[in-house]
Amino acid sequence: MSRSATAATTAIREMRDFLFANATDYEAARDGFVWPSPTEFNFALEWFDAIASETPDRPAVQIVSADLSLESWSYGELSARSDQVAAWLTGLGIRRGDHVIVMLGNTIELWEVMLAITKIGAVSIPTSTLLSASDLAYRVEHGRARAIVTLGSLAERIADIDADVRRIGVGEGIPPEWTRFDDSSSAPTTFEPDAATPADDTALLYFTSGTTNRPKLVQHTHVSYPIGHLSTMWWLGVRPDDVHLNISSPGWAKHAWSSFYSPFLAEATVFVYNYDRFDANTLMQVMDTHHVSTFCAPPTVWRMLIQADLARLTHPPRELVGAGEPLNPEVIDRVREAWGGTIRDGFGQTEMTACVGNSPGQIVKVGSMGRPLPGYPVVLLDPATGEIAEHEGEIALDLADPPVGLMAGYYDDPEKTAESRIGGYHHTGDIAQRDADGYLTYIGRADDVFKASDYKISPFELESVLLEHDLVIEAAVIPSPDPTRLAVPKAYVCLRPDAVGAESDAARSIFAYAHDRLSSHLWVRIIEFVPELPKTISGKIRRVELRAREAERATSGDEVAQHRDRDYR
Repeated sequence: MSRSATAATTAIREMRDFLFANATDYEAARDGFVWPSPTEFNFALEWFDAIASETPDRPAVQIVSADLSLESWSYGELSARSDQVAAWLTGLGIRRGDHVIVMLGNTIELWEVMLAITKIGAVSIPTSTLLSASDLAYRVEHGRARAIVTLGSLAERIADIDADVRRIGVGEGIPPEWTRFDDSSSAPTTFEPDAATPADDTALLYFTSGTTNRPKLVQHTHVSYPIGHLSTMWWLGVRPDDVHLNISSPGWAKHAWSSFYSPFLAEATVFVYNYDRFDANTLMQVMDTHHVSTFCAPPTVWRMLIQADLARLTHPPRELVGAGEPLNPEVIDRVREAWGGTIRDGFGQTEMTACVGNSPGQIVKVGSMGRPLPGYPVVLLDPATGEIAEHEGEIALDLADPPVGLMAGYYDDPEKTAESRIGGYHHTGDIAQRDADGYLTYIGRADDVFKASDYKISPFELESVLLEHDLVIEAAVIPSPDPTRLAVPKAYVCLRPDAVGAESDAARSIFAYAHDRLSSHLWVRIIEFVPELPKTISGKIRRVELRAREAERATSGDEVAQHRDRDYR
């Protein structure tokens, strides 16, 4: 149905347009930005539907399949369809405040369901389709889910989950006892919410990626992500009518960042390419054909792209952004030489929207993740004292005036919430350095940084050098116990396929390469070649698992196939 703008809609649009007007003026954007803070707000009803009423034919979502065919849905079509799905879900008994796991791929049903759940005032728990049965069971229990919307082909993973949790199936292979999502097409086409939506009601529950421990459950409200992503929109540089491609799998916060809230806030088009197998050349062909103008990708994709002929992309996107983990300088340099644009890095967490970034139009210092974004009071804290540090410390947010984009807390876990907010600051657990111009450079997770011979070692700094070597596809650095130095840097390295089988030659070359580019106290002393690195489902390296593996090896005296730099001098 057609819905007009409310006072909340107007306030958000005014501040969004202020950011557009100051798209490349960092100081003005920082000085003049004020978070819209309505007491009632529903993103799907008061933003998405209002936009759809004004520009119903504007493309909202476009999906290119593996066969390169294109399907497109306008704001008007998606507004009407999400009304119908909301009416249908309400008819199934889904009510305001109910928790619904959404475990879908990048198909249009994902956007239909997410908007519909928001309209009802229920709570979405986006979840990856790659989860194992035990991981899913953990999320159902801890997320207190009343229903699961997922693919019929994933039925086996749900078989042992409480039968009281309603199963709603999408696609083929749906068990007969499940509810079929296709039945929603015969539901009423109008939806009326039962009441206004309080801004501080829970809208989203996201499990963290779990790089260092069990995933935590992050609680976001109807304003923290929906309005909070104004900062992310500004960092991405996405504008009205842009075609925005974000390579990210549903189920992780980055998908909400860049494939839902930011482009919809900008009145842009969410663009998806569903490939069966990643191929850099085909990706560039798709980007050219469909005029992708803003592009966000994780480091793994950027590293695969530079293995191809970047010149195949004849019309590079205006904005290039990296996300997930910091990019090593070589990748940034190669892309800039080929496409003329610089990949801009940034920083945020599941717990918040983008809070630090290299914003459009500014000097981009390669290796830096940028400066604090509008609305974010970022400080560095000395990990030992908790006092504000000038040059290096833990990234934290001053809670004297909490940013709208920060989570409400960890769901049903007041202790963990309190631990994250010690001393009047939200603590991220990430360490950074700040230069004289205010640019922050990522050092690593506080748990990942270690000491060797009393020197502090940042794994990222060493990994960045190793990744520049032609034979190295991936690398992760952790401390290896040493009786003299306390610890020495050890690298787990994945080699290029044509180098596998010649590990001694590769080790000699990599050690020499690193020695030429690193100070002696930073030299990698041990290399262990592995076929793959342990990662979270969202693709982040689990160095905690590698540290545990190395500690166990050292304790047991097990001698795996390791290469030591002293043997190659």
